[in-house]
Amino acid sequence: MTMRYAMVVAALLVALGGFEARAQQPPEGGQAAGEDKDLSINHAVVDFTLVNLPTTLRLPRHKSAFRVTHRFTRPLGEGSFGDLAADLFGFDSHAQIGLEFRFAVVSGGELRFYRTNDRTIELSGQYNFMRQGDRWPVSVTGLLSVEGLNNFKDQYSPAIGAVVSREFTERGAVFLHGVWVGNTNGLPSELADDQHTFLVGLGARLRVLPTVYLVGETALRAAGHRPGTTPVSFGIEKTVGGHAFQVNFSNSVGSTFAQVARGGLEDANWHLGFNISRKFY
Repeated sequence: MTMRYAMVVAALLVALGGFEARAQQPPEGGQAAGEDKDLSINHAVVDFTLVNLPTTLRLPRHKSAFRVTHRFTRPLGEGSFGDLAADLFGFDSHAQIGLEFRFAVVSGGELRFYRTNDRTIELSGQYNFMRQGDRWPVSVTGLLSVEGLNNFKDQYSPAIGAVVSREFTERGAVFLHGVWVGNTNGLPSELADDQHTFLVGLGARLRVLPTVYLVGETALRAAGHRPGTTPVSFGIEKTVGGHAFQVNFSNSVGSTFAQVARGGLEDANWHLGFNISRKFY
């Protein structure tokens, strides 16, 4: 099963790469110039994710990046303020932790491995086939993923979609996501009316200081299985060289596409978390 989905992701990247080559046909030296641009810091889209949802930032060819996600499971609204302070605002509670590694196999195209400590593994690929610039007013990235529980042995949830972004010089960017996520219910088809979910994500990253950003996102479940509350996350982020340090607040601890599609808890409790990412270029 793992090999089959990996082959599907690889085939998508090859097909999209061929489409871009035929559509753009850059002049001699154009590809090198494009790769040089990928290596430059994009102050508007400074990282590959907002909080949980992806951005359109391009990973340079044959380069890689690593990310750690951390979501404390203790709701911030549980108990009194004294109880919360005694728990160091959730730091003493259990946490859902994720480790992510991504590698660009072609210019603008990458493969990604992500595992959380509840033994969920998400394999994905994405390709940026339209970059904002003189020719295009927006950037567009296509994505394909599949995740499985119990170390990719059970309950597979595929996802396919796209991300559109609009950058505003170096001040920030806004993002629109459209993603179909399969098997978000987890129940047999004869026991559930809706098996899948269509997400409409909205997000933004605003540069408030040269190396400080405000980020926010929400994932509206436009159709299909819609349990719990609409996932919402926001945070503050500091960049230092190739690192990005983010403290965030979410009404859910989920971070994969299927986890996000399943929503937050009914009581809409908020959780403290953080992301740490590192670019290796």
